[in-house]
Amino acid sequence: MNFSGFLHHDDDKTSGGETVGGGNNFFSPAAAMSGGPVQFSSPRLSLGLPTNVENKGGEVGRTGESYEVSVTRRSPESRSGSDNVEALSGEDDLDASDRPLKKKKRYHRHTPQQIQELESVFKECPHPDEKQRLDLSRRLNLDTRQVKFWFQNRRTQMKTQIERHENSLLRQENDKLRAENMSVREAMRNPMCGHCGASAVLGEISLEEHQLRIENSRLKDELDRLCALAGKFINRSDDAGSHQLPNSTLKLGVGSRNVDAGGGFTLLHPVFEIPSSHFYSGLNALVNRTGTDIASGGVDEKSLYLELAVSAMDELVKMAQTSEPLWIQSSKGKREMLNREEYDKSFRSCLGPKPDGFVSEASKEVGMVIINSLALVETLMDSERWAEMFPCMIAKNSTIEIISSGMGGTRNGAIHLMQAELQLLSPLVPVRQVTFLRFCKQHAEGVWAVVDVSVDRISERGGSASARSSLSCRRLPSGCLVHDMPNGYAKVTWIDHTEYDETNIHHSYRPLVSSGLAFGSKRWVSALQRQCESLAILMSSAIPNRNKPTPAISSIGKKSMLRLAQRMTENFCRGVCASSSHKWSKLDIGNIDEDVRIMTRKNVDDSGEPPGILLSAATSVWVPVTPRRLFDFLRDELLRSEWDILSNGGPMQEIANIFKGQDHSNSVSLLRSTAMNASQSSMLILQETSIDASGAVVVYAPVDIPAMHAVMNGGDSAYVALLPSGFAILPDDQGTEETGSLLTVAFQILVNSLPTAKLNVESIETVSNLISCTVQKIRAALRCDK
Repeated sequence: MNFSGFLHHDDDKTSGGETVGGGNNFFSPAAAMSGGPVQFSSPRLSLGLPTNVENKGGEVGRTGESYEVSVTRRSPESRSGSDNVEALSGEDDLDASDRPLKKKKRYHRHTPQQIQELESVFKECPHPDEKQRLDLSRRLNLDTRQVKFWFQNRRTQMKTQIERHENSLLRQENDKLRAENMSVREAMRNPMCGHCGASAVLGEISLEEHQLRIENSRLKDELDRLCALAGKFINRSDDAGSHQLPNSTLKLGVGSRNVDAGGGFTLLHPVFEIPSSHFYSGLNALVNRTGTDIASGGVDEKSLYLELAVSAMDELVKMAQTSEPLWIQSSKGKREMLNREEYDKSFRSCLGPKPDGFVSEASKEVGMVIINSLALVETLMDSERWAEMFPCMIAKNSTIEIISSGMGGTRNGAIHLMQAELQLLSPLVPVRQVTFLRFCKQHAEGVWAVVDVSVDRISERGGSASARSSLSCRRLPSGCLVHDMPNGYAKVTWIDHTEYDETNIHHSYRPLVSSGLAFGSKRWVSALQRQCESLAILMSSAIPNRNKPTPAISSIGKKSMLRLAQRMTENFCRGVCASSSHKWSKLDIGNIDEDVRIMTRKNVDDSGEPPGILLSAATSVWVPVTPRRLFDFLRDELLRSEWDILSNGGPMQEIANIFKGQDHSNSVSLLRSTAMNASQSSMLILQETSIDASGAVVVYAPVDIPAMHAVMNGGDSAYVALLPSGFAILPDDQGTEETGSLLTVAFQILVNSLPTAKLNVESIETVSNLISCTVQKIRAALRCDK
């Protein structure tokens, strides 16, 4: 047996009679050096040592003396280093029968407390140095050699356990490989055709040819299924031939780079192109993980969603690529109008016939936007980012269900079920509540399409008559085609097609809504261009401001101001349109003008608004001036005293200004009023102004001076309480020669700081008079009554 781990050390000098290792599972060098035989008596193990060991400790044991140790084997998991006898393996057993037995010696085991302490030290340091061993021996009342040999045996035990575990893993892996090898051999002895399941002889054809035949058969099945799918989706069956365009249907020229013709889309041969088998078979598999196969005739709701989405995508692409005769110029030549007769010939509505009493609006707009296609697709497919991109158009939205998240880790093939409240900034036009599918598809490199289509027809199948009668708006295939351009911009072609009930819309706004300027493509594209330009400036290293002396505001302070202004504008829009995102309650007061809408709500725990009873009042009027002139008048701080009753008639001074676009009218500014007398106090007003081709807004709110200073220094703007007021300006589309604007005036006021207080009639009349006086002052200043 090899004892080199215990004896061959320079510091292992032993004295006679001492026990090395300190435990009954180690041997006694004193006894071994006495020259007599040494035996371990055990039911399973008997070891002997040679008698010619020189005594280096100065004392020799008597011949014939012997000692005996009882050893109990333990599992590797339960024994500690002090109980380890496997370091003394039986591979070097010596015959002790010829040697006289020595007198039995009694070994002392380590106490449980000693073992516990040794184990805890071993976990921290498996190789203690001499100083650590000395300290440990003193604390445990052990010899330093006992401590040293305990650690040696514990390390040996640990190594053995690791080797056993590794061997077990290797045996399992070997068994697995052996089983796989046997299954492969069995398969080779009895080859089967992967397509038909019959026996096959691999020697008759090459393996490559066999694979091609299987792939060919699979593609034929897919082609048959997709032909049936295409006929169902776009009604291209034999009995629908009378509904085709004379010079279409159109085909998407994938991969073309015809920049002059609009970048990437080409009108090709007038034959319907069957959708890519890889795309739609993969999409079908994604959608039908929990549903049924469309081609199999299943009626699962998700399959119906997929059918509707694909049909809507086909219609959107064709409408976006086609010009005349499907799209014709309006009488004023400013926009494209849908030729309803040609549309009815070309398409069958995927939502069925138009409901009784509904009217249609359709518009098309093309614009260049400073954004790439991937970023725009991500924005449209994320409900929160979509609302942030169009804050004045989306009052509230959410994603109900993700039917398909896309393929290959991209948005290609993504289908979301969403709902939204679309708003026009006027109390005379109700909010449009729509539930729709949003389907995204990549048509080529840098060419994407995103389409929306209402799902009311599917939802109504199991609904009541009252639920169906409550429908006031539905979106036919609408959305955008996005094509990346070489200069970092994207060409966006936007289609908006809606059917709605106009009976709840005020007569003065009906021409604007029916023309598509209220909810149509021009407004979507204009808002997208302005917001992307603003985001490009915000992401730049320096945010520009006006070239005149202003307080030094850090970049962090400017971004904090912009976030506060964004929240202010969003709250203003929700107050004008009575969105469900804020629980406004409409008040019906007999002596108040019917065109003035008064609403109230209580704020208890929103730190962004003052606590108490809040009142919102809004009205819309027609003003015989152009939108640009009206906008410039309302945003000018030098002319503010002509209409702002709350400014006390004093002059306003602009102390800070941050530009948000190339048009410097799109900006956020901080105004300070000057007290006219000692009884008045100065105040700060935060103001945001923005304008584009579809309209303009001027929003402002008084702010606390210390809180605003903290925001300008980069502080958190979420805790600044404000109540916004302002104006929304829309172009008039009455069709008359006289140019005018539709002006909405709105105020939000704290009428009582106690949420439990009751609202009195005097407060309501005060707010109503405030609106009336403001409108009269604006008309007088612009000389509208002459």
